[in-house]
Amino acid sequence: MPNDFLSFFLAWMSSPRRVGAIAPSGAALADLITREITASTGPILELGPGTGAFTYKLLKRGVRQEDLTLVEFGSDFMKLLQVRFPGARVLWMDAARLAAHRLYDGAPVGAVVSGLPLLNMSTRKVVSIVGGAFSYIRPGGAFYQFTYGMSCPVPRPVLDRLGLRAKLVDRAVMNVPPAAVYRLTRRPQMKLITGSLAPDASTPVAPGRQTSRDCTTAA
Repeated sequence: MPNDFLSFFLAWMSSPRRVGAIAPSGAALADLITREITASTGPILELGPGTGAFTYKLLKRGVRQEDLTLVEFGSDFMKLLQVRFPGARVLWMDAARLAAHRLYDGAPVGAVVSGLPLLNMSTRKVVSIVGGAFSYIRPGGAFYQFTYGMSCPVPRPVLDRLGLRAKLVDRAVMNVPPAAVYRLTRRPQMKLITGSLAPDASTPVAPGRQTSRDCTTAA
């Protein structure tokens, strides 16, 4: 949309750490972050949709507006999203409080698409956002996060704490600036024991083998 750049720039000027970018995400990045999503993936939870660059692409992938929940902290963006996507559920809230609000009955979400600037956030906030999002994600679902950085925006200690693994989907080199998308999923054969992660007792672990894994690249 022609006025989206101005909206983003003004929002960035007022709060650069919260917005994290001076312009909306480009078509190449929107294509990449939604590439693995189809109409059957829904419901979809989108975090930090901004002006809706990823949201439009989700609709083109066949996702219904009724299957979209858009969580946006910027009040100006929220009003814009309500006008552009009247069939979607648009929530004005901090994504770090996902776990404090029961957005769904159970965990039906097939994918989370995040446009949040995680690199600008504290570790505690990243844990709250990612952990809260996964409380709604059904088994086999995924959390998609983009970054302008050179590595996974979710640090390994956070992945270990939440029992997750991250894999590079691909890089959108045509985006300005170039960006990468990572897919976060639950680690197999892991369970939570008294607040710490441990391998499933039914699955032997080879001596000396590490049970945690860092971000990996796509095969």
